[in-house]
Amino acid sequence: MLYHERRAKKDGYRVIVGVDEAGRGPLAGPVVASAVILKSYRFTARVDDSKKLTAAQRSRAFDEIIRKSFYAVGIMNQGVVDSVNIAVAAHLAVDEAVMRLMGRLTAPPPERQVILLLDGRLSSGLPYRAKEIIGGDGASLSIAAASIIAKVIRDRMMVIYDRIYPQYGFSDHKGYGTERHRDCIAAYGLSPLHRRTFCRHFST
Repeated sequence: MLYHERRAKKDGYRVIVGVDEAGRGPLAGPVVASAVILKSYRFTARVDDSKKLTAAQRSRAFDEIIRKSFYAVGIMNQGVVDSVNIAVAAHLAVDEAVMRLMGRLTAPPPERQVILLLDGRLSSGLPYRAKEIIGGDGASLSIAAASIIAKVIRDRMMVIYDRIYPQYGFSDHKGYGTERHRDCIAAYGLSPLHRRTFCRHFST
């Protein structure tokens, strides 16, 4: 899980930023990107691809990661997803997360000393070296940490939205297209939280 971090250090990069997103596929809610600079590579909790962890494991890892990192998130809501499409929305969320992260550092490093380790299909328009790694959330500790932060924060947002729109069950499925969720849409129609471009086959 540290091959890419070690390679980046050998190549002269001083600041290694892991980046991942959560929420590319749901029918409702935002896409959330996270950017993480790990201050330590030692964890007692399991830090891995967030999809491989249980909710309890993610929560434990999240608490430890935020203590041992600098991090920030970028959030693009369902309106942005509908306006520009999910790929562009994820791209915008990535750049927002990285810019916020750099703004939190006491002394932002020179661009040439920064490398972004991006999971899979993600990209960035910022002036930093970027390396896209297929399956990066299972191959890079920094990306795995970012995947956990993005997933936990998005899930917690959906739990809050569940209180506003309790008829849809967002706290259970987090906006993904489960059978229960589709049944709820059929019964109640679309909420303001739903991505219209993802729900064209439902009556609005």
